[in-house]
Amino acid sequence: MPDDSSDITQGRARGKLSLPDRGRSPWWELSRRLLLAVFILVGTVLLVYLDRDAYHDANDPTGHVDLVDSIYYSTVTLSTTGYGDIAPVAPHARMINAFVVTPLRIAFLVLLIGTTLEVLASQGREMFRVARWRKHMSAHVVVIGYGTKGRAAVDTLVNNGIDRESIVVVDPGAAALQEAHADGLAVVTGDATRQDVLRRAGVKDANQVIITTNRDDSNVLATLTVRQLNPDVWIVAAVREQENVALMRQSGANSVITSSDAVGRLLGLSSLSPTLGSVMEDLLTYGEGLEVAERDLLVSEVGRQPQSLPDQVIAVVRDEKVYRYFDPVVTLLARGDRLIVVRPAKELPWAPRPGTHDEDLAVDDA
Repeated sequence: MPDDSSDITQGRARGKLSLPDRGRSPWWELSRRLLLAVFILVGTVLLVYLDRDAYHDANDPTGHVDLVDSIYYSTVTLSTTGYGDIAPVAPHARMINAFVVTPLRIAFLVLLIGTTLEVLASQGREMFRVARWRKHMSAHVVVIGYGTKGRAAVDTLVNNGIDRESIVVVDPGAAALQEAHADGLAVVTGDATRQDVLRRAGVKDANQVIITTNRDDSNVLATLTVRQLNPDVWIVAAVREQENVALMRQSGANSVITSSDAVGRLLGLSSLSPTLGSVMEDLLTYGEGLEVAERDLLVSEVGRQPQSLPDQVIAVVRDEKVYRYFDPVVTLLARGDRLIVVRPAKELPWAPRPGTHDEDLAVDDA
């Protein structure tokens, strides 16, 4: 399997939305019911053929019933056609028909009719699920490209409290469709540079869009299209080469991550200082050791210095600008500030520290 999703402009599907299956496929149910119907037919044929001397064929001078006649009789009997040319004549054969074949006939008809209704009902349920999803989907996250980076981004979102039902994947690949469905995600299959595809993903109502494929030109095109549909959405995009960062920002991305440079820096740090490299890797790995998190400021923390807080504060967000903890502008914390902290992974990254959950948040009222 390749390391990342294929080029988003290579998809042939025209933006089909598919939600993750919650049960068995209707076609699996169809196959199962057809096999059961065949089993009933074969069982009835054997029942008649083994007791063929108790039946009479009006079209045969000798009245003999062979295997072909048994198949014919079973078929027309189970389908309720009943031509009457072959009939049970012995008392026990008539009782078998009354108490064995008749229930089999009813079961056979129920299977055939029920299978048709099941397929139609499944299609109707899927249409209802899609319609309901579109009605309630807003302020969600759209992830374009479900390769290695896309899956890692989704895992991070889910591990930080984002519901899987509020994440939509856009990718043209069949493999990505299967993997995203296996992860419980809704998928729009198609070219993410097409407006109709992004509309089906609800980009107009999305809160964030994460763009991550293995080609910078595809990412730029997707960013331009997303920004055209939703001027206010927050766009995070990945680029492979540092030289494309400025172009990506000009296209409308709010945040640009350079994958090749990030990997190169980590490799260099690990080579120069294995311990520093291990710490950086720890910060980038979710669920173990240390985590980088953003949280609200508490009322009790207003007016204090960032260095005096229980959390290890590394930056302060004030008026949508990021300041390092040692910057004179944020010497004293104020209402409305948000903190970028390093904390143990066992603590919820988006929550205040344990023991402070009941305290009021220092939200700016202005």
